[in-house]
Amino acid sequence: MNNLLTDIAGVRVGHAEDAKIASGVTAVVFDQPAVAAIDVRGGGPGTREDALLDLANTVERVDAIALSGGSAFGLETGGGVQAWLAEQGRGFRVREALIPIVPGAILFDLLNGGDKAWGRFAPYRDLGYAAAASAAASDFALGSVGAGFGATTATLKGGLGSASAVTSSGARVAAIIAVNAVGSVTVGDGPWFWAAPFEVAGEFGGRGLPNAFTEDMLRMRIKGGPAAAERENTTIGVVVTDATLTKPQAKRLAMIAHTGFARAIYPVHAPNDGDVLFAAATCEKPVEPLVGLTELGMVAANVVARAIARGVYSATALPFPGAQPAWKDRFG
Repeated sequence: MNNLLTDIAGVRVGHAEDAKIASGVTAVVFDQPAVAAIDVRGGGPGTREDALLDLANTVERVDAIALSGGSAFGLETGGGVQAWLAEQGRGFRVREALIPIVPGAILFDLLNGGDKAWGRFAPYRDLGYAAAASAAASDFALGSVGAGFGATTATLKGGLGSASAVTSSGARVAAIIAVNAVGSVTVGDGPWFWAAPFEVAGEFGGRGLPNAFTEDMLRMRIKGGPAAAERENTTIGVVVTDATLTKPQAKRLAMIAHTGFARAIYPVHAPNDGDVLFAAATCEKPVEPLVGLTELGMVAANVVARAIARGVYSATALPFPGAQPAWKDRFG
């Protein structure tokens, strides 16, 4: 176990970034199609193929999931991932045709200081292809990489995080999250992460929580203050398990795991957030459908909270005037 999404066998992760535009993408690629569902909690989401994941619809499995910066421009990332998969002969078969199934979600990073004058076409399709082509079933970088490259939060530089765990029955569950929240992942103006109760082995600094919570610590801190605008934010991610789940069970896993956002971000699921969480199952191990699935969701929520904190803890500041400081810039 490396405390990463790739602790789930058959899952690969690849990043691609453009430092000039201060944005990037992340591709989660499955060696075999995975059962998948989606849960949307934010008020300003941007998604691709989300209708496909509705429980009433036919397709149950996906080949990859695309996470991207760029707001609506970043929805093209999925096309790049799809192109790479098509070259590998992957996809949903309709007689002689193969259609790679690539849902995705985007976050807003258009005002972070990068040069977004990219010309007629945004670069996200090509970045998506590059991320898929580089995806590997091994260690991958965290922080200001991939879809978290240009991410920010209310108080500190955002980033991309990951974490994993094992349930009491032996099922593995892991998450990858790009943190670009309207709220804050730290308590007040201090170094403490809201997700501290779930931290494992000092993975995001080991600072714990403050001895007491003051009124100021509980004051709302949001990106842009009272002038925060729609779609300037979003935390997006994927939680994956090797448990055997149906599509409705994957939906329930996404719903329970989404509570990890509330354990790590304050406030969360705001009108100007676009919070989205995908859940996917590689279906290698049976899980009891009531208590077993409940425990799986509980552990997944903890993993999501940890991944959010790790993303901010691992981030580095963008090299632009007025850029947000990283956690390590302020607190070591």
